[in-house]
Amino acid sequence: MILKGKKILIMGIRNKWSIAWGAALAAYENGAEVIFTHSSFEASEKVEKLITEIPGAKSYPCDASSDDSIKECFETILKEHGKVDGILHAIAHANTEDLRNDFIKTSRDGFAHAGDVSAYSLVAVARIAKDLEMLNENSSIVALTYYGSEKSIEGYNVMGVAKAALEASIRYLARDLGKDGIRVNAISAGPIKTLSAKGIKDFGTILDIVEEKAPLHRNVTTREVGDCAAFLFSSMSNAITGEVIHVDNGFSTVGV
Repeated sequence: MILKGKKILIMGIRNKWSIAWGAALAAYENGAEVIFTHSSFEASEKVEKLITEIPGAKSYPCDASSDDSIKECFETILKEHGKVDGILHAIAHANTEDLRNDFIKTSRDGFAHAGDVSAYSLVAVARIAKDLEMLNENSSIVALTYYGSEKSIEGYNVMGVAKAALEASIRYLARDLGKDGIRVNAISAGPIKTLSAKGIKDFGTILDIVEEKAPLHRNVTTREVGDCAAFLFSSMSNAITGEVIHVDNGFSTVGV
């Protein structure tokens, strides 16, 4: 029960196959009170049905591309739940055509959209949470990223660039928020069959390659990523900040 007495905000819940859900279950089973946000474009009824599996959980609509929406959402959470001890940023989006086509064909608007929703939203979330004094002492912010930020992965395209920006933001946010004792880290998860992954061309081939090449010869699960998030939210990781931790069965360590 490494999170007993803590409140964890999971931002970006979509369905039971998402990494956010794996993190939510890990947090709950380790003693945390879990609070959710979902995209303003998601069906609230679907999210509400899902989170009934966690007693007392509530979800709030939040448009991560709008500072006003984030602020309004956080003010409501603060009023109804008080301060939180951790935030999971599980938010990313790119236009379908910018994933399906070659990267060189990425539109200016598509590039800006992917960077805004997938990377800048973390900066906005951190800043607004800090300004509202929403974070308890020794709080932890965790974001989700992927190996496509480090190496070119066919079909990942503009999202890889956005995730690279997210990882750089992690380091700068860790520097700024460290003054207040707040830690900021990212988890680079191995490929998982999530709803978002369906937008990546030949995703099944990626899973096969990881299973073949990774030292542990298998693909990672949402719960394994969630367990790492629980660790990063706990006091067991008090000296870790500004890091990108790979949870990919060792695939990122392999050359050829």
